[in-house]
Amino acid sequence: MMNSRIRHYIDLITVLTQKEMKVRYKSSFLGYVWSILNPLAFAFIFFVIFKVVMRIQMENYTLFLITGLFPWQWFSNSVNLSPGVFLGNASIIKKVNFPRNVTLLAVVLQDMIHFILAIPVIVFFMFVYGKQPSFSWFYGIPFLLGVQLFMTYGITLAVSSINLFFRDLERLTTIFTMFLFYATPILYPVTMIPAKYRSVIDINPLAPLMISWRNLFMEGTLKVELLATSLAYGITAYMVGYFIYKKLCWKFAEVL
Repeated sequence: MMNSRIRHYIDLITVLTQKEMKVRYKSSFLGYVWSILNPLAFAFIFFVIFKVVMRIQMENYTLFLITGLFPWQWFSNSVNLSPGVFLGNASIIKKVNFPRNVTLLAVVLQDMIHFILAIPVIVFFMFVYGKQPSFSWFYGIPFLLGVQLFMTYGITLAVSSINLFFRDLERLTTIFTMFLFYATPILYPVTMIPAKYRSVIDINPLAPLMISWRNLFMEGTLKVELLATSLAYGITAYMVGYFIYKKLCWKFAEVL
């Protein structure tokens, strides 16, 4: 009985994830390529601004940008889309009895798949800059994928659930992710942050995760303290998000 429910749950997630991918790239000629071009375009813009115009003194700055922008895009896309997920699935939520949270999980998993498929692009730029993948990728990538999945899924659960009752949250979410982007060491290394502002980075739940991704890709290293902090933030985000979802999900059909 339990195995049957688990299999049914996995099948449901698989079907919804496939549906999300088809809907996102429907009538799009380039399709998946857009998920790579977007962060590459941002990397080019930031490279021109910070390296060419402002002449920031940093080696391998293009690779530095890419190793931060690709994992960030996964988080940003999922969170910015989350306010409209339950609204977009209103017809099946009101008519079909199934776990509503799997619709959000499908969105997060879709963006995770895009990130995984974009890793070869990171590898390409690594070879351009004379670097090679490390053995630590075999255990580092699955661990960081799991942490980011928990964190992103938890945040999207909270945002999507609350947005049904407070529709302004959709616009606030975009502002929040933009603020979080500049407060996360993606365009700049932590060493460039003045000591008096380091506390802002320390309380940023995305900072240790993004730094860990960059350390793994560029240096093949993982710092235990950063991994522990990221894991703690990820589990906390999931627990809070799931708690909010469970408290509000019984009213979804009424407000949709």
